[in-house]
Amino acid sequence: MELVSVNVSSPREVDYNGQLIRTGIFKKPIDGSVTITETHVDGDQQVDLKNHGGEHKAVYGFSANHYDYWRATLERPDLTYGQFGENLSISDLNEATLCIGDQIQIGDCVLEITQPRVPCFKLGIAMDLRTMPKLFIQHASTGIYFRILQAGTIESGMTVENIFQHPKQLAVKTLFKAYFDKTFVGANSVMQQAAEIPQLSTEWQKKVLSRL
Repeated sequence: MELVSVNVSSPREVDYNGQLIRTGIFKKPIDGSVTITETHVDGDQQVDLKNHGGEHKAVYGFSANHYDYWRATLERPDLTYGQFGENLSISDLNEATLCIGDQIQIGDCVLEITQPRVPCFKLGIAMDLRTMPKLFIQHASTGIYFRILQAGTIESGMTVENIFQHPKQLAVKTLFKAYFDKTFVGANSVMQQAAEIPQLSTEWQKKVLSRL
């Protein structure tokens, strides 16, 4: 894996159904080295702290490979890194193989996988497409939220290494589909497995227990 782009944003006010809302989803690539502190990516400001940020959603990563799919599907060749609100665009960041509790290292920074991303209406605003959250859920390649285990300095071009594989081996995509896809076979078994992973975010622990 390789860190292709680091993306940050300041809050912006946008009109949504006649109401002004503030959002930090409009992230743009930046050049040079960036510090990941103990709580967030330096230079990035999260607005809705109820649904974004905090210990379990401190950094959001999205696979650079997914852009080809969405450029073709949406007929949007102009899509650039940061468009999905991700802090880190990483090549081969595969939700189907990376697991809850796995740890990745970029330079001297260490991040731990805590949950899949669940899109809200603001993704539709960012993409100028009201149905985008639904399409995103159906595709199930959601990107990954991370807890910061070790602060450090990163920059585009760095190697991203999976340095720890959690013994439960519950893939991020498997958990997401087990929760959202009503046709998923064995969903209850997946929820039971997830309930035994302490690294799973508090938000998703509640989701899992609600199903069990």
